[in-house]
Amino acid sequence: MKTGSGKWLKRVLVCVSIVVLFPLSSLHHASAQVGNLGQFDRRLLHYGIQVGYTQSKFDLQYSEDEELRDILQGTTSFYAPGFHIAVIGDMRMGNWFNLRLLPGVTLVTRTLAFSWEENYLETHRLAERSRNVESVYGDIPLEVKFRAMRWNNFRPYLTAGASYGFDFASLRKNRNQTNQAIVRLQPHDVRYSMGVGFDVFLRYVKFAIEFKMNFGLFDLKVDDPDIYIRSFDNLKSRTFMLSFTFEG
Repeated sequence: MKTGSGKWLKRVLVCVSIVVLFPLSSLHHASAQVGNLGQFDRRLLHYGIQVGYTQSKFDLQYSEDEELRDILQGTTSFYAPGFHIAVIGDMRMGNWFNLRLLPGVTLVTRTLAFSWEENYLETHRLAERSRNVESVYGDIPLEVKFRAMRWNNFRPYLTAGASYGFDFASLRKNRNQTNQAIVRLQPHDVRYSMGVGFDVFLRYVKFAIEFKMNFGLFDLKVDDPDIYIRSFDNLKSRTFMLSFTFEG
């Protein structure tokens, strides 16, 4: 079922951005203290690495199939943990903007939960209550980074962009090694993202903590006669990412 979590997360990111960025950006009249790596942000190109923790789920639409509605109350998706690693190529586009390319790999797991009618469970005691859907994405994100004014060794920023992902796990057959049905997904996905982060200038490297949401645009469902797959009509990805970057 659709939830309002996406709108809520977007509002949180917008509010955090307003609170963090605009007060600091208005400090032009103040003499900002520059400490470590004073010329770092003036370089045209620099590179780095990003590692992160993810929480992923599906944004799905409950099936309109009348037969299924008689035996299934609904299908929901819950966030499950994953891992992300990427390399960073960063190009300066002026005092406030950078263009970033972050090719990498993301390992995600998403959980689907099925709420069966009690009458159905009495005659189908082996009916599954949940399924885990695993994906291994090769990602190519392109983002624009808006940097606020630097204050000492601290500089907050916003990011926005889009990414293409290819799910290598989607190449599997319809059955797994235990001969149980699996949820197959379309291999291609395109997402848009928005995030907020904080650059910290250390003595030799620039370190950053970043919070980001990715919202899938493509329907990932592969049609299948399996009753569990028929329980939803539309399946899109959603991922929250907490990342740590090191740039030199």
